[in-house]
Amino acid sequence: MVELRARWDDLLPGSASLADDLVGRYVDRNRRAYRDQYLNIVLTALDSLIQLSTDPTSVRLAAWFHRAVHEPGGTPPEDAEASARLAEELLPQYGVPSIRVAEVARLIRLTGDLAAPPPDSYAPPRRDANGDVLLDAVNAILASDPTRYAVHTAEVRRDAGERKAALEHRYDEVGDLLDGHLYRTQLARQRLGQVARLNLESELAGLDSELPAPWRGWQQAGLTATATFGAISAAVVAIAASGASWQIPTAQDEVGWPTVALAVVSFLSAPVLFRCARSASQRARLIAGTVLAIAVTGLLVAWAQTPKTNEAVGVGLRVPLLISALILLLIASAAALVASLLRTRTARFLPARNLGQQLAWLAAPVAIALALLLIVQPLSRGYVLSSNERIEGSPRTAGRASPSVLDGTVAWVSDSIVGSGAEEAIGTAYGIALPRPDGVVEMLDAATGALRWRYSRSDSDEKPVITATGGGEYVLALFADVGYLLLDANTGRRKAAWPSHTRDRFVQQSMPLLTGERDGKLHGVDPSGHERWTYESGDCTDLNAIATAETVLAFVTHTCDEQPDELTALDVQTGKKLWTRTSTTSYRRPVVVAGLVVVAEPGGDSDVPAALTAIEPRTGDIRWTWKVPPSWACRTLLNAAGKYLIVVDCPGPSSVESRKTVVTAIDANTGLTAWQTVAPVSPRMKVTVTADGRVVSLGEAANGCAVNVISSTGFRQVRIPTGIVCGRDPRAVGNLVLTSGPGTVIALR
Repeated sequence: MVELRARWDDLLPGSASLADDLVGRYVDRNRRAYRDQYLNIVLTALDSLIQLSTDPTSVRLAAWFHRAVHEPGGTPPEDAEASARLAEELLPQYGVPSIRVAEVARLIRLTGDLAAPPPDSYAPPRRDANGDVLLDAVNAILASDPTRYAVHTAEVRRDAGERKAALEHRYDEVGDLLDGHLYRTQLARQRLGQVARLNLESELAGLDSELPAPWRGWQQAGLTATATFGAISAAVVAIAASGASWQIPTAQDEVGWPTVALAVVSFLSAPVLFRCARSASQRARLIAGTVLAIAVTGLLVAWAQTPKTNEAVGVGLRVPLLISALILLLIASAAALVASLLRTRTARFLPARNLGQQLAWLAAPVAIALALLLIVQPLSRGYVLSSNERIEGSPRTAGRASPSVLDGTVAWVSDSIVGSGAEEAIGTAYGIALPRPDGVVEMLDAATGALRWRYSRSDSDEKPVITATGGGEYVLALFADVGYLLLDANTGRRKAAWPSHTRDRFVQQSMPLLTGERDGKLHGVDPSGHERWTYESGDCTDLNAIATAETVLAFVTHTCDEQPDELTALDVQTGKKLWTRTSTTSYRRPVVVAGLVVVAEPGGDSDVPAALTAIEPRTGDIRWTWKVPPSWACRTLLNAAGKYLIVVDCPGPSSVESRKTVVTAIDANTGLTAWQTVAPVSPRMKVTVTADGRVVSLGEAANGCAVNVISSTGFRQVRIPTGIVCGRDPRAVGNLVLTSGPGTVIALR
């Protein structure tokens, strides 16, 4: 205390009582921090820096007053404000000029914020010499003897109140100080900076051991995990890319070593990037930056070498997979570089393992795996789908076809359609769709036969299988090695592509859309490809189904045991089971007529059923049963035509070759025969049924090719013009009858 009192001598003449008052404040027994030892260190440091100030007296007075007022738990701003007011009150009583009092108060208030100076403090726009000297002197406590510094920090934390909050506050405060320059003047940096930084780092290490740290370091761990697993994922995707083609068809000179090389580089980069992410050395950053440059260069080269698509050449799956692998490697190297840049000298005080870091190490690979499944895979498939498709033609208003009256004349002839015929045509709301070889679907105007649009793919060289769905609004096309694509029937544009696994399914029914799998699963699917529900019939079962607008009937056959077959009804929208029952009869050839499901009951080994049964799908009730004449001898064909079920067979007997065809129309509402016609037409001819119930076939006549028409009014045969291939099957689209010419489709008037 005597030594401290001696420092006041000659500072302010005639102010011994003021000196005694100030010293008494610092040695007060109720004060737990910022005591006389603290003030002595500040004043000692000030003696070595005072020559840098412009008003030494004001600086010294400010140093004496800056902690003159201190309450337990008081913050530096509170202490500085209270101490400045004390100086403004007492100094004028001892003859201190008002201008100096104001300067002292200003300097005291500066000590309320002892944060590290900003990075540009070496050359600030306007120097505050007095303030810099005072603040550096106040911060000299940071460079005191380690034992004295430890005592000071313990006093400060004890004075702050609640222990955990004080520790957390001091931890953040020390971290902020270490991130700055600590001192504002060059002289203080040279004399005090190194020792102060060692003291602060030692304090930070002690605080770290005392503080609970369940989350600290999760950012660093997340970046390190991303760098490691990102590189591993890049290797996995590169290996997958090596098994795909760069272009379709595969070029003879196509090489596969780039993908193998990328896989090797990515795999070897994983441990290297792991070490780089955990190091703050210049070498680690250089290595991570090199891997980053390799990934960027690879991306540019891959993008430049992407095949140019045309009708004969398409983009293979290797292109998006290789680009995805390079992007993953880029992300991994960037994560390692960022982790290295963020890693400071304080990083060694991070806990070795805690909950946050463990969760980060778990979350990073999970996020990468989800990205591969939910982002990389769909984007790669979408890129290939978009790059390899072309749409030709400018859609115009679709015409409406006039019903074929079958008078022996032609309504229209299409342009050349090589490799396709009328038997593969399907009707839509906007025309007649035809599949062609080499992955092409064409839409013809139903009124004129003119081409409305053509959809083609470079990555499919086989004829697609097409069906109409969505009430004729869409064409569902199954392309080999591509999957199911949904095309807008009006424009030809692809509206949806089903997920890749749907290529292993088969279409059970196109309206409503049902798909099945060979492992006993049935799926209700929207036209967009969205799966509404899944029904599983169990192991060792064969599953077939048919649907009305509201109900699905599933026919389940057990193949591995002797359990009876089952018939189950499901709601077509929700898949909810409505009813189920066992059946001793294996129903065949189901067809939907007027909201009922009509099935054929087998009649022994013959293709002729014993009876036709109409089932009410919502309840399972049998609406009616129609006995098939036992004399019928051919395979019975069932077709729906409005409210009628059209049944085509031959009158038999089976012991004699039949040369006639019998057509029967059954009213679906009553199960009664509406009309029946026997015609001198060979039952071996392929027939088609129009929407109004006419059964049409083509056959050789005395004067060439003729069309056979069997209807409620009887039988008639009409000769048709030359140019129609009589050996190819006709096709009814609504009430329009289509036939085939050499490379054309012909509509009959």
